[in-house]
Amino acid sequence: MTENQNEKVPVKAILAALDTGGYDAETSMDELEELAKTANAETAARVIQKRPSADSATVLGEGKIEELAELAKNLGAELVVFDTELTASEIRNIEDIVNVRVIDRTMLILDIFAGRAVSNEGKLQVELAQLRYRLPRLMGIGRSLSRLGGGIGTRGPGEKQLETDRRHIRRRIEKLESELKELESRRSFSRSRRKKDNVLTAAIVGYTNVGKSTLLNRLTGAGVLAEDKLFATLDLTSRAIELPDGRSVTLIDTVGLIRRLPHHLVEAFRSTLEEAANADIILHVSDISDPEAKDKTLTAEKLLADLGCGGIPVINVLNKADSVDYKIPENDTTVCISAKTGAGIDRLLELIAKNLPESAKKMKLLIPYDKAGFSAEIRVLGKVLSEEYTENGILTEALVDKTLVSKAEQYCVPKE
Repeated sequence: MTENQNEKVPVKAILAALDTGGYDAETSMDELEELAKTANAETAARVIQKRPSADSATVLGEGKIEELAELAKNLGAELVVFDTELTASEIRNIEDIVNVRVIDRTMLILDIFAGRAVSNEGKLQVELAQLRYRLPRLMGIGRSLSRLGGGIGTRGPGEKQLETDRRHIRRRIEKLESELKELESRRSFSRSRRKKDNVLTAAIVGYTNVGKSTLLNRLTGAGVLAEDKLFATLDLTSRAIELPDGRSVTLIDTVGLIRRLPHHLVEAFRSTLEEAANADIILHVSDISDPEAKDKTLTAEKLLADLGCGGIPVINVLNKADSVDYKIPENDTTVCISAKTGAGIDRLLELIAKNLPESAKKMKLLIPYDKAGFSAEIRVLGKVLSEEYTENGILTEALVDKTLVSKAEQYCVPKE
């Protein structure tokens, strides 16, 4: 991290992109600017060149690179961020011309991840992703760092590894992979334990910066970092809440999704994202006030499909409804809310209860005293809401586990 960053003074950066027509370059640059802002970089200028293909040495054409160098000099830029992945030789070639540090989109995202990871697993995942990404680029990036100093794109545990040889880095990668496998096996055990104990889970997923953490805080008071920056939450957070029907569900907040998230970054955080694939229900949060909400929703849906989330009930949670002056039709799987004000939260809880697989049934029972053991079974597998000892037996209102429902029916109290 540079001295500027320590003092919270933004690094002056120029964003650069090659537009070959494969995606909307302007929209992608808007997102890159948000990423840069999150990493404490101020965008001084944006440069986009339309070409049928990348220049083999410098990505952008010779004239455009010279223009970029002149722009960096005149604006006093300290950094150039490319909206594409660069090879070590491309980084070296571009830096030789523009004479400021050059990083790419992936390095920027990794830098943000490095600054956001709090848990041991999060830090291990970041370091592993950094090392895997930098190993094939070691020679080029190593020279860049030694010549141009540190800064955005060099933060985190991966930085010190660049000064060591490839063999040492490979050993470190193997060690990290082993540690993460151990953590993943613990998480798998926790998941299987939850299933065995009939613990219901709801995964909160969605594009980055749509208000997932604010929603979790609204529902649970979890105190999760929630701010207007991309990837404000990186580590997994889970909290239990009670639904209107008396059942409990554990909410799991996941890392935000993003357009063109590089494949190896998805792989690095796959174990975290896979919590969604193992959930009983998915809360897909989107920002209704965002003009690009539809495209971002499709991005999230595609990644969920890739993770194998098909068949899991999904509730579309349209957040920031208080920021728009129009109404979106709601139904049994769609709800408009404001995580900030709390509007629509009661309806959201009702929909979660309605769409969750029925693991338990709310029943009013009169259990004879000589069958009091059954009352204990209900308590172990389900949840007793109220209990009254009467002349004829134990009058119980409970959430009865589905495995006990047929047995419990003989003790049902007729509805008045």
